[in-house]
Amino acid sequence: MINYAHMAKLKTGRHTSAIKAWRKSEKLASKNRGVKAKIHNTSKEFGALVEKKDMDNAQKMLPKAYSILDKAAKSGTIHWKAAARKKSRLAARIKSIAQNPTVK
Repeated sequence: MINYAHMAKLKTGRHTSAIKAWRKSEKLASKNRGVKAKIHNTSKEFGALVEKKDMDNAQKMLPKAYSILDKAAKSGTIHWKAAARKKSRLAARIKSIAQNPTVK
C-alpha cells in the first residue's frame, strides 16, 4: 500500500486534503458502481421474466426492483427522476404483458 501522507510531505504539489478527497471519491465511486450493477442486473432479470411472460414472478420481483431504485435515489447514486422513470418503464412492461399476453 502506498503511504499517501508521505507523498504529501514531498514537494510534488500534493496536499493531504487533496489526497483524502481523492481517496473518498474512489470509495464512493466503487460503492456507486455496485449499486448501479445491482440495478442493471435486476432490470435484466425482470426483462427476462417479461419475455417469458412469467407474470407471477415478474409481479413478485417488481417491489424488489422498486426498492433498489428508491434506495439508489435516496443515497444519491442516481437522480430521483431517473429512478421514477425506470420504475415507470418497469410498470409499463408488466402492464403490456398483462393486457396482451399473446403479443410480445
